[in-house]
Amino acid sequence: MSDLPAIEALDLRKSFGENRAVQGVSFQVNRGEIFSLLGPNGAGKTTTISMLSCLLRPDDGDARVMGRSIRSDPSGVKSVLGVVPQEIALYEDLSARENLTFWGKMYDLRGSKLKARVDEVLEVIGLRDRANERVGKYSGGMKRRVNIGVALLHKPQVVYMDEPTVGIDPQSRRNILDNVVRLKNEGMTVLYTTHYMEEAQELSDHIGIMDHGKLIACGTNEELVKLVGQQTRIDLTLNAHVESVAAAWREIEGVSHVAAENGVATALVNDSNLALPHLFEAASRLSARITSVNIREPNLEAVFLHLTGRALRD
Repeated sequence: MSDLPAIEALDLRKSFGENRAVQGVSFQVNRGEIFSLLGPNGAGKTTTISMLSCLLRPDDGDARVMGRSIRSDPSGVKSVLGVVPQEIALYEDLSARENLTFWGKMYDLRGSKLKARVDEVLEVIGLRDRANERVGKYSGGMKRRVNIGVALLHKPQVVYMDEPTVGIDPQSRRNILDNVVRLKNEGMTVLYTTHYMEEAQELSDHIGIMDHGKLIACGTNEELVKLVGQQTRIDLTLNAHVESVAAAWREIEGVSHVAAENGVATALVNDSNLALPHLFEAASRLSARITSVNIREPNLEAVFLHLTGRALRD
């Protein structure tokens, strides 16, 4: 039994009218690891999480969480699961301690066991010294930390975190990322969704890249980066004619997967030293001026560009 994966998604599909939000997603998450679903907003990450949480019933496919089916045993799935949703699910007129106590009772925790667990969770999320303040006075980052605390109260075996660091301050973001690693070190399995490439790179044992409802690649960071070989990413800011320049750059030998957005053109090149003079020449011919150049070694953004022809943007 212990060799079974913590999570196994099997051809999950979900549509909302004409919108095919999730299209045949399959992956597995090993016990005690951090698995990130990385992709832009609208890629299908939250819909996938919602199905795995038994909040949405899939149109087709199934998934097992610690051996329990989301279709035939949703109660069993929920018993081993903690979920941190994108939206804050707290009572703002209550303190952090009161919120945790309330939700702890929903998990059937009582008396001294509940009080001790609330104290433990407050310590984990770094809010014990402000536990008695009303949540409505908290910053967005502090509220998210309490949201995470709620999911940890019953010591779940598996935790889902859906974009937990969006729109928060750097200190709270650091606290959350450190806590994700701590949960793994304590033996929990974490399924983490994000559109921040650097978070996926820092945290993950394995990464699944999603786009337009499909899982387009899956592996370790090193395995995924190998998909683009030794190509280097170059971001170039232009003062004009970005689309025309990008089209011209696609014709240059050694240049691939050029994308253009908001005045910035991004290209993957075999050799930046050879490619840059040709990029400048082509821009000059089209009366465009390059105002900045940023050269990056291969990373997950380059992988996304390689697989989709588009840059992974916030």
